[in-house]
Amino acid sequence: MKTLISPDNSWALWSILVIIAALSIWLEQKFKWAAKITGAVIALIIAMLLANFNVIPTDAPTYDAVWSYIVPLAIPMLMFNSNIKKIWKESGRVVIIFLISSVGTILGTIIAFYALRNVVPDLYKMAAMMTGSYIGGGVNFAAMAESFGAGEEWISALTVADNMLMALYFFVLLAIPSIGFFRKKFKHPHVDAVEADANPGDSETLAAKYWGRKEISLKDIAFNVAIAFAICWISSEIASLLSSVIPTSNWFFTLLNGLFGNKYLLITTFTVLLATFLPKFMEGIKGSSEIGTFLIYIFFVVIGVPASIPVIIKTAPLLLVFTAIIVAINMLVTLIATKAFKFDLEEGLVASNANIGGPTTAAAMAIAKGWNKLVGPAMLSGVLGYIIGNYLGILMGNILK
Repeated sequence: MKTLISPDNSWALWSILVIIAALSIWLEQKFKWAAKITGAVIALIIAMLLANFNVIPTDAPTYDAVWSYIVPLAIPMLMFNSNIKKIWKESGRVVIIFLISSVGTILGTIIAFYALRNVVPDLYKMAAMMTGSYIGGGVNFAAMAESFGAGEEWISALTVADNMLMALYFFVLLAIPSIGFFRKKFKHPHVDAVEADANPGDSETLAAKYWGRKEISLKDIAFNVAIAFAICWISSEIASLLSSVIPTSNWFFTLLNGLFGNKYLLITTFTVLLATFLPKFMEGIKGSSEIGTFLIYIFFVVIGVPASIPVIIKTAPLLLVFTAIIVAINMLVTLIATKAFKFDLEEGLVASNANIGGPTTAAAMAIAKGWNKLVGPAMLSGVLGYIIGNYLGILMGNILK
């Protein structure tokens, strides 16, 4: 179908992707209603509307470039501070409930897979994508989609079903602290602190306060880009080599080939090694979270573009059920563990958000609710999800296959 902007008009398409990402960030930081929805959902919705009204094409080389280059570059930048020792030391309580919540994701994925495998083709691919995404985040979703070769139509439908459910789930998570049942059954010290310090006259969003101006130099930008490119290059070369030499003669070797021949796992591994064994150097590079987050916002725009409404109506309902089962079991396991191990309600909600949405949305939720002491643990736990999400996603996909 002919569109206002043709698929080969790269400058126009790149401009639109970047402008939508910037607009979504601005809206999230400017308006409280947008902060509650989150910029990620806003970016996806705007892209979906432009595509369905034939302003931009649903398929173009520009979008392929985002998958091939922008997403891999975003992964190391978002993980420059993923020092395993630091994550455990500074966020131990939230990390524990996060890992338990991850078990809920895996359990939910297995149940959802066996419930729907006879009605949804190649569901193991979706299982891998949602395991990676619902333990890590958008970068893991993209990594699993490329690793298992999921078709664009299914990626589009799953993306929309996923984001529809995530938007609903985020509203549920935001509402839970205000519900009397949960206030009676769980400890909620962070909610109490916010209510005690509330100032009705403050109009600035908490997202704007958190993402305020920070010191950054030309050297920081140069090192961010250079190290990210180097990690992606080395990982791609090694992954290509290993995938060519590891045989696929039986299920065990096929599993090894899928694990060690995957560039995203190597990107993750090399970045974590650098962050853990050269912590002062990596932490000294400023702006990595900001640049990486902006790149991920561009990715959020792209995953909304192929979302054809007719395709969604035809295929998304089943995928909505698939993702709903995963999220429901994740939430159930998380709340039971939170109560059983006497965690704070806010810690459980942030951990579940870090699973389902990733570090960006988990931190955004903590910022939006004013739980400032949980912003760091939310980010660090979510980054841990980035680390283990690719491993577990590829493992689940290969096992269920």
